[in-house]
Amino acid sequence: MILIINICNEKLGYYEYVKPIESVLKNKSIKFFTRDYNKINKNDLKKADKVIICGTSLKDNGFVRDIAEFEWIKDYKKSILGICGGMQIIGLIFGGKLSKETEIGYYNENFNKEYLGLKDKQEVYHLHNNYVDFERLKKFEVFSGKKISQAVKYKNKEIYGVLFHPEVRQKDLIARFCSLGNG
Repeated sequence: MILIINICNEKLGYYEYVKPIESVLKNKSIKFFTRDYNKINKNDLKKADKVIICGTSLKDNGFVRDIAEFEWIKDYKKSILGICGGMQIIGLIFGGKLSKETEIGYYNENFNKEYLGLKDKQEVYHLHNNYVDFERLKKFEVFSGKKISQAVKYKNKEIYGVLFHPEVRQKDLIARFCSLGNG
């Protein structure tokens, strides 16, 4: 069972950033449940086999002021995928700082090695104002991104982050994450 975390403070954000993730899982017959980030409890985290933290709109950054709501990530033993704002959350929880740079549109990203099925040059969709410099976080490996890290993984845990939106252009990445074997 996959826990999908909605970090959108604006109601319409759910339809743009969360519902497409739910649709990918429905189409692959993957069981899931969705919770708002400020309503997650220990039972939700225990029930989940994996967690996906969805993105949100460019100006919806309420999750930053509520970052303490995500402290559970540090000790969580199951796989996590952070998408855009979700990746920013992961970076902040592990000591990173937010920097500002807006990227909107389709970009070609080069993956220096295989990352949840992506390798070499791939077209992805960027939609973000902020990022965390994961090159400075030594516990993470960066798989794609020149100036701005686009795909990362915690070196000793199954914690993944993508700054781009796989629900737009790389839907199979979401299914591959869900099929990881560690529970």
